[in-house]
Amino acid sequence: MTIDTSTTAGIQRSLRQCLSSVAVLLYHHGHVLETVTIPHRGLDRSALRQLSQASDDWRTCQEVLEHSEAAAYNEYDRFVLTKLGRELLFDMFGEGAADCA
Repeated sequence: MTIDTSTTAGIQRSLRQCLSSVAVLLYHHGHVLETVTIPHRGLDRSALRQLSQASDDWRTCQEVLEHSEAAAYNEYDRFVLTKLGRELLFDMFGEGAADCA
């Protein structure tokens, strides 16, 4: 089985771009990174609706993150990053960017 590294690199670039946009949009709307990086927290449907109405970028990035399995809904029906999403985010901004303790 051959893995197309150009496709993989493109997907990873898309994910990184979306994570960067998500971080900025969260900040601009009064949220912190821990909102989406701590598995038992997350954004409820109301907050997602507000972010979607405020920015088309949010809607696009949310779809990209969900389809790539970098984000999902937790058991409380809140939008959070998965392990993959958190690893990429921490790789980009450093583990201290969102304290998980």
